[in-house]
Amino acid sequence: MARHFHSLFLPPFITTNHPPFDFPLQQVRLITSRNHHIKRTLKMAQPTSTHPAQNPVLWQQKVIIPNNHGEKLVGTLHETGSVEIVILCHGFRSSKENDTMVNLAVALEKEGITAFRFDFSGNGESEGSFQFGGYWREVEDLRAIIQHFNGASRVTSAILGHSKGGSVVLLYASKYHDIGTVVNVSGRYNLERGIEERLGKDFFERIKEDGYLDVKSSTGQVYFRVTKESLMDRLNTNMHEACLKIDKKTRVLTVHGTMDEIIPLEDAFEFAKIIPNHKVQTIEGANHNYTSHQPELASVVLPFIKDGLSKQGA
Repeated sequence: MARHFHSLFLPPFITTNHPPFDFPLQQVRLITSRNHHIKRTLKMAQPTSTHPAQNPVLWQQKVIIPNNHGEKLVGTLHETGSVEIVILCHGFRSSKENDTMVNLAVALEKEGITAFRFDFSGNGESEGSFQFGGYWREVEDLRAIIQHFNGASRVTSAILGHSKGGSVVLLYASKYHDIGTVVNVSGRYNLERGIEERLGKDFFERIKEDGYLDVKSSTGQVYFRVTKESLMDRLNTNMHEACLKIDKKTRVLTVHGTMDEIIPLEDAFEFAKIIPNHKVQTIEGANHNYTSHQPELASVVLPFIKDGLSKQGA
């Protein structure tokens, strides 16, 4: 069961869809219902009690956290007052506003568990340049997020990633051994696959000749640029070798849709072969983005995360 900040036991209210204010780090602005005209700005309280709130305080806050390159990473905090927090990581050329990120954050929020969804550098609202590879760089982005919240007397109880974010959370667990629960939603095992589908059959020759390749729309609009360096970064990222280094005490859940059109279902079972404390859960009929299976995804993920919380609190 999630622990809560005792000093945040205020009358229940929810503020959603407010303008994206740039609040100072570790501060929140609380806005009461329309029947009141009181505004408060509070620093995030230190945990003084493990007693769960009967009516947890709920709000959403924009938080900006620098990475180790000095770039500002922008995220949305779904605050419930719990000490524990779950970090959500988006996929390739996606953002914190992806349906899967938003819906899982809201599902966790409803269970009284604080969640934080953010944009990796070069994506969404965050600073930096987009990189085709950059898996280990995104691991360090995630590290900066976790260190920020742990430094604010939080406990990062779980990390969850979708697609490329799924691979990133596994890589994180292979390098840092400070997270007890890891959820990989449709992450890729073999990073040599899936490139030709995005870049074309002659991608390597074109990049070798020109030093880069621009991925364009049918009208000629440039979606993103792939440099030789970023391509080699991806090709040299070995998920198999990394996952062998995941601590056996780390609980890992891999979720995959049986109708995934981007990353083959077999990748989920490849992870199962090498990660010691691992569970695979397939969702029948779900595509890569779980377009018609968002509730089913949440119903699989939430019990695993809550079980991890109960084990941590035991």
